[in-house]
Amino acid sequence: MDYFQAIIIGIIEGFTEFLPISSTGHMIVAEHYLGIAQSDLTKAYDVIIQFAAILAVILIYRDKLSLRKIVLWEKLLLAFLPIGVIGFLLRHQIKALFSVEVVAWMFIIGGVVFLIVEYFYDEEAKERVSDVEKVTWMQATAIGFAQVFALIPGTSRAGATIIGGLLAGLDRKTSAEFSFLLAIPVMAAVSGYDLLKHYHDFAGAQWGPYVVGFIVAFVVAWLTIKLFLAFLSRFTFVPFGIYRILFGAFLLWSMGS
Repeated sequence: MDYFQAIIIGIIEGFTEFLPISSTGHMIVAEHYLGIAQSDLTKAYDVIIQFAAILAVILIYRDKLSLRKIVLWEKLLLAFLPIGVIGFLLRHQIKALFSVEVVAWMFIIGGVVFLIVEYFYDEEAKERVSDVEKVTWMQATAIGFAQVFALIPGTSRAGATIIGGLLAGLDRKTSAEFSFLLAIPVMAAVSGYDLLKHYHDFAGAQWGPYVVGFIVAFVVAWLTIKLFLAFLSRFTFVPFGIYRILFGAFLLWSMGS
């Protein structure tokens, strides 16, 4: 992987990881068009930029990382369990789903789901949770099971958890924040597992592109989270739903052309 490819993939990871548009889906498509072959070195690089994205969340929500917030983290770990268990048990079957066609269809389906949920979303509902620390155990469990759908490439982990949060009674901002925090145990587990599998691949790697990609992914992820929260204070998820449908349709068209 050269510097240009590392920067492009770093930007895509940082920008898409926490938005409801599927980072994995965009990475598959980007690597396909950039001519990056799937190899152990590529997987090792993916681990590095995922850690960069995790670091960005930790920096922004560092006030949540204390023993005083232990109940919040117990709920986050509860929400992590479904995808942790099911993802590990079905890891080989999940890998078989990684294709541009699957990504395209899941983009479209996810976009339609966002539009439907937004159509029925009641912004004036007084019972909606507006503080991430007030998410109930039942709501955390519901979001955790919704996150399982993210195992299908193109679904989006952020998208699945945000939809789960909206359906469980959280407002838009709180759904997004719970999704950001939930990314920490999920991505740490996935990246940690991949690191154990591919740590030996770092020995012969050229570290220049890796370091540049890490920095790029971290900066872009930090900016994306900040801008996303500001966006949600004024707008809805409808633009993301429309984007998903259009991007999925483009992928299907490009495959047939």
